Amino acid sequence: KVEEVLTDGRRIITFRNGTKKEISADKRMTTISFFNGDVKKIMPDQRVMYYYADAQTTHTAYPDGLEVLQFPNNQIEKHYPDGTQEIVFPDHTVKCLYSDGFKETFFPDGTVVKVEKNGDKIVVFSNGQKEVHTAQFKRREYPDGTVKTVYRNGRQETKYSTGRVRIKDEEGNIILDKK
Repeated sequence: KVEEVLTDGRRIITFRNGTKKEISADKRMTTISFFNGDVKKIMPDQRVMYYYADAQTTHTAYPDGLEVLQFPNNQIEKHYPDGTQEIVFPDHTVKCLYSDGFKETFFPDGTVVKVEKNGDKIVVFSNGQKEVHTAQFKRREYPDGTVKTVYRNGRQETKYSTGRVRIKDEEGNIILDKK
């Protein structure tokens, strides 16, 4: 290895394989440029930033345990110490994955999808409609109070805000229409 001390106090160490390590004059910042194009920076605030040249991805590790990945397509992932992950996609959709298995996705149009650990899903649309999906049924709730439920066996039940109830069997035949 070759070590240079510059007039401003910086030290540059060049290794045989082409890797270079630069240490600031105050020794608070270190930059390592690897022979493959990767760059690792250790910042004065103890953040460690690593740029993967081939993947064009930056990984920043904070002293408190937070890790942030930035991808070339502008996707950003945050990994929190408690196991929570937050992913911001290029279209500004945000997906949160919690350590207990719960998932939430926020779409740019205002739609929110929540998925429980057991697989039950709630979709809240920006127009006020809401869908609930479980292993037993799918139900849509409308802002006017109407509720339509489709059961796993194909049976449909619609309860209108007026009090009317309509039930259809698996084939779509009306078996009850109470007004």
